[in-house]
Amino acid sequence: MEVIRAGFAMCGSFCTFSTVIPQMEALKKNGIDVIPIMSSVAYETDTRFGKSSDFIKHIEDITGKEIIHTIVQAEPIGPKKLLDILIIAPCTGNTLAKLAGGITDSAVTLAAKAHLRNGRPVLIAVSTNDALSSNAKNIGTLLNNKNIYFVPMKQDDYKTKQNSIVADFTLIGEALESALKGQQIEPLLL
Repeated sequence: MEVIRAGFAMCGSFCTFSTVIPQMEALKKNGIDVIPIMSSVAYETDTRFGKSSDFIKHIEDITGKEIIHTIVQAEPIGPKKLLDILIIAPCTGNTLAKLAGGITDSAVTLAAKAHLRNGRPVLIAVSTNDALSSNAKNIGTLLNNKNIYFVPMKQDDYKTKQNSIVADFTLIGEALESALKGQQIEPLLL
């Protein structure tokens, strides 16, 4: 069996990094060749959740690869057919809107565009406070797009953040297997 080459693209939902990075590590331990990708915001920003340099080192140690974090670095993904699947986890509302609108102004969005041109799957793990408000239409648009799949998701704090949705990142591996078969893992809403 050939090794699966999975791009793992991270956007700036920093509060989820401590949950997402172990999933990247689990994929790697399961024999998947993980190619790390980060938006410039995720790559460059220090927050109360940690320093960017610490996240970068940790991710590069896990994958054994330098992180793709510029548009120039992401461009060959399509022409060279570098990936079997692209995972975007966490995928922020900003990135959801860009994907739905066809905007490619970051390493993550260009990686998605370049990868989709080859008719290969993109797996999205949502993390956004406006999923059930201004980004609901973007999720709906992407659900109808060919080769776009979602990691099952749920409201993370319905009492204080009624519009917020977060993927169950522990389901990334299962969702990846389904997406590679051309199937959306169900149930989508938890």
